[in-house]
Amino acid sequence: MITGPDIQSLLPMEIIAGGMLFTMVGIALKRNHILTVICTLTTLAAAFLSVLFIWPTTPHAIGDLFLIDRFGCYFQALVLLSAFVVTLFSQISLKNFFPEKRKEEYYLLLLLATLGGATMVISTHFISFFVGLEILNISLYTLISYYRERPKAIEAGLKYLILAAMSSAFLLFGMALIYALTGTLSFQDLAATALRHDSLSMTILIAGIGLMITGMGFKLALVPFHMWAPDIYEGASSPISGFIATVSKGAMLAVLLRFFTMADLYDYKQIMLVFTVIAILSMLTGNLLALRQNNIKRMLAYSSIAHFGYLLVAFTAGKGIGTRAATFYLTAYIITILAAFSLITLISRSDNEATDIDDYASLFWKKPVLATLFSIILLSLAGIPLTAGFMGKFYLLAAGVGQGNWLLAFTLVVSSVIGLYYYLRFIFAMMRPNGQNFPIDSHPSLTGLMILSLLGVAVIWLGVFPVWLVSLVSSLT
Repeated sequence: MITGPDIQSLLPMEIIAGGMLFTMVGIALKRNHILTVICTLTTLAAAFLSVLFIWPTTPHAIGDLFLIDRFGCYFQALVLLSAFVVTLFSQISLKNFFPEKRKEEYYLLLLLATLGGATMVISTHFISFFVGLEILNISLYTLISYYRERPKAIEAGLKYLILAAMSSAFLLFGMALIYALTGTLSFQDLAATALRHDSLSMTILIAGIGLMITGMGFKLALVPFHMWAPDIYEGASSPISGFIATVSKGAMLAVLLRFFTMADLYDYKQIMLVFTVIAILSMLTGNLLALRQNNIKRMLAYSSIAHFGYLLVAFTAGKGIGTRAATFYLTAYIITILAAFSLITLISRSDNEATDIDDYASLFWKKPVLATLFSIILLSLAGIPLTAGFMGKFYLLAAGVGQGNWLLAFTLVVSSVIGLYYYLRFIFAMMRPNGQNFPIDSHPSLTGLMILSLLGVAVIWLGVFPVWLVSLVSSLT
């Protein structure tokens, strides 16, 4: 039976669902792009404020399905803020996109995907987790291929559809094995029931968890489940590539952290060994494949493989400092990668994005403010001091070394040095005295420029004054 506190705890999702219905009715009555954008932004802002409203009442459990605690609220806030920024830059991207095409449905799909992500981060049950994941996936299929006049958009959407369906099959098969053995789909109950089985049953249990790791690894684009990422990032519009890199991956990481913490899976040495191997392969493979990329979106896709390999350094450190370090780094990464895709959107045309390295040649001489912001973003991704990325990697190293994971810590340092090369390539390209054949808009959106500037300031602020965020993430666990 649903109680008053249950309804209050689910307020962010209720607002998103209600706002989506309201927007749908508004579109049915009168199509207007700007009004639809305003409705979407208002919905996301109201949902974010509701997260702050329910924060003091946490934790609150709703059966075995949801746990609305500070950890869940924090990740819901990240999801909503990311979706807010993506919506703003989607409006810029869609504004001149084949004006005769209808754009309003795009925002309904964006709200639906956000609802799926917000559901995942508070899930403590396989059913609620899978429902949230499929809500997110189904929306992304269409959002990725929404710019259907672009040659690679439909291809990217179809690839994501097939591979996401396959990863869901792995997840379901893993859940089925776990349920057949333990008789439970709850994260918390799994910890208690797993201790009562013999060695053969434990082998089956580990196999089930392994299949789930395969499905989760796809969503996080970890090696060897990573090959979809560059094609999807390149084929999707820049705002949606940013949405995948932040909301989709961030929500899955939150589920992974909660699942392993509540089910006490850190005690299984075989599973943690698998994650150690995946982390090493992801860090090295992601950076090595990014070295020769001239397409900025493909480069960011390969670098994201490496970044989530870095995150696994903290993840394998276990509860406590590992969870805190992963949360801090993910926050820094989300801010930085949102800024990166926002900048690509701001300087691109709807029918042709600025993705090649030559498109950014001489940007320092043509648009010094945008070039400076882009340099800050790339330096943060590289982990250079005085940026959020540096503090995030420092926290990851502290977590890894603190647990004696020297191999992972060493690989993180070496792969970060490798990654520095391809970030500097784009910075040096912007410094070329001659170039820039790409027709960058001479009057970029003022709102977009302001939001991008705020993201750039946030990257520097977290690099110089990270204590407040460290304190905040420490209070989540």
